[in-house]
Amino acid sequence: MTLAGIAASLGSKLLSRLSPRTIAAVSGPLSALGWWLAKSRRRVALTNLRLCFPQLSEMARETIARQHFRAYMQAALEHGLLWHASGARIRGYVSLHDEQQWKKFREGENQRPVIWLCPHFIGLDAAAIRISVDTSGCSIYSEQSNPDLDQMMLAGRTRFGDSRIIARTEGVKPIIRAMKSGLPFYYLPDMDFGARDSVFSPFFGVKAATITGVSRLAKLTGAVVVPVIATQRPKGAGYDVRFYPAWDAFPSGDDEADARRVNAFIEDRVRENIPQYLWTHKRFKTRPPNEPSVYS
Repeated sequence: MTLAGIAASLGSKLLSRLSPRTIAAVSGPLSALGWWLAKSRRRVALTNLRLCFPQLSEMARETIARQHFRAYMQAALEHGLLWHASGARIRGYVSLHDEQQWKKFREGENQRPVIWLCPHFIGLDAAAIRISVDTSGCSIYSEQSNPDLDQMMLAGRTRFGDSRIIARTEGVKPIIRAMKSGLPFYYLPDMDFGARDSVFSPFFGVKAATITGVSRLAKLTGAVVVPVIATQRPKGAGYDVRFYPAWDAFPSGDDEADARRVNAFIEDRVRENIPQYLWTHKRFKTRPPNEPSVYS
């Protein structure tokens, strides 16, 4: 194992021994340090907030960005708990709400594959691991450059049940096989992976390269799409994970209309809890032809 792998493993196990309230308490000063050290991520967050909320003052946007850094730091440190704690402890820390929204499609004669549509709020890992305690599912991930870190992340995310994590480089066929075997698919729909397999759809009024994979997978597998949002409670009190009603008439047969629906849903949830969305991701990195970069 590499030194980086050893350090990460020991750090993760140490963090698992800390109480959530202690982690929440130290997240404040650590995020303040990160605000000044992570200059590029800070610029990305402020740029995204300026594009999405031009009506807010610069001071208001900076306040949101700082709140985001703190919430993100806390979520990152909580991986020690999520990757090592017992299922009972995770059940007590992360609460699931309205599970009938998807479970009704896994019972009786009208069973259908399920896509859990989970946008990039900071609690998405907490939601995925909590769901896996009771229900096996599948998802995709981007492989880490360090093989020890990659293995640690995989082990932490798949230690319950028969959950499967598929590398993005493997393509869509293993996902379809896993879904057809009965595993719901935990899908993150709001990353910028370039123009390929994407359409430019407005996100807070700004054209964003939006992957069409949700529509394509739903069509290929006959799956229902059930959105799920994880919300971090204050002061280390855990998370609430809420399932929303399955989308009717989806996919519509129009990839652009479906992408607008995905982005509009995410916008509505972001407005309910702005600081907890992943503002440090370059959501608008890929621009339509002849449009300049917004992150220069």
